[in-house]
Amino acid sequence: MVKLKLVNWQITLVSILIVSIGILVIFSSSKELALQQTIFCILGLLLFFLVSQLDIHYLTSLSKPAYFSVAFLLIVVLILGIETRGSVRWIPLGFINIQPSEFAKPVLVLFLANFWSTNLPTWRNICKSLLWILPFFILIFRQPDLGSALTIAAIWLGMLVSTNISLRKIIVMVLIAFFVLPISWTALRDYQRQRIISFITPQSDPLGYGYNQIQSTIAVGSGQLWGRGLGRGTQSRLQFLPEFRTDFIFASIAEELGFLGSTLILSLYLFLIGYCLMLTGKIADPANVLAIVGVVSMILFQTSVNIGMNIGLLPITGITLPLISYGGSSLISTFMLLGLVSSAWKFGKRVDPA
Repeated sequence: MVKLKLVNWQITLVSILIVSIGILVIFSSSKELALQQTIFCILGLLLFFLVSQLDIHYLTSLSKPAYFSVAFLLIVVLILGIETRGSVRWIPLGFINIQPSEFAKPVLVLFLANFWSTNLPTWRNICKSLLWILPFFILIFRQPDLGSALTIAAIWLGMLVSTNISLRKIIVMVLIAFFVLPISWTALRDYQRQRIISFITPQSDPLGYGYNQIQSTIAVGSGQLWGRGLGRGTQSRLQFLPEFRTDFIFASIAEELGFLGSTLILSLYLFLIGYCLMLTGKIADPANVLAIVGVVSMILFQTSVNIGMNIGLLPITGITLPLISYGGSSLISTFMLLGLVSSAWKFGKRVDPA
């Protein structure tokens, strides 16, 4: 029997520690949901170990059929998906609901890793890569799920920058984005525009669009240094803080575990991101490096946006905190992405130390 290669234990242990904090916080409010999250965690870990045993070059060879499969599921969502809080993001499968937009992330990382490892960042190839991600972006945006759509864009941008694209091209793209952004305002739904407006002046509608941001910042501030104690947060337990197990779980953690608990979480994310980036310096194979950059782009973007909106620095966007927010599809997808990093660590051609 062929002996399985060891997984990357730094990534494994840090990921388990982060997800354990999330399960603990969820358990303090709902034992049933904590049990479900634990089951999702076990399934995610199994997929993490499975993906980590497969060479990324083998996985990228499957990226095109996987791409079209996820695109098909995103179309199915718009037709047969169930509506929750005004959004249609989940496909009901009886005992469980799946969110295809979450699985679009690892598929897109593999697809772009394969594309950019064999193509130079010319204007033609940049446009081709953009055309490949547009179906995902549009289908997810129509659900509507602006947070996941922006995550798709962040993965594309992060991987594009890592292709040694010239500074001139980056400047041109920034200028194009500068002119396109005002036009994109018209594509937003009314509630999305209102969220941006309320971010600027939340007190203008404290019981309406500004409510979530106000309650979130109150929860974060009331935690002070040590926190109110696990399960004793008044903002979340008395239902003042909305979605305190998903979008606003960081505010809930800050209220119950205080500044020290929040700092611990930030430190774990910084270690995970920094360690993954450090691995890119030890790998010469372009596809493996690109895959790691794609994963880092996703984790960095979602973590920054989620925490930023929880502390009032960014507009409210429905986006999960990786490994911590409640949700099976998000948790499993993130473990699969981390499995790609572990795979790159093992199968990438390492640069011998001088």
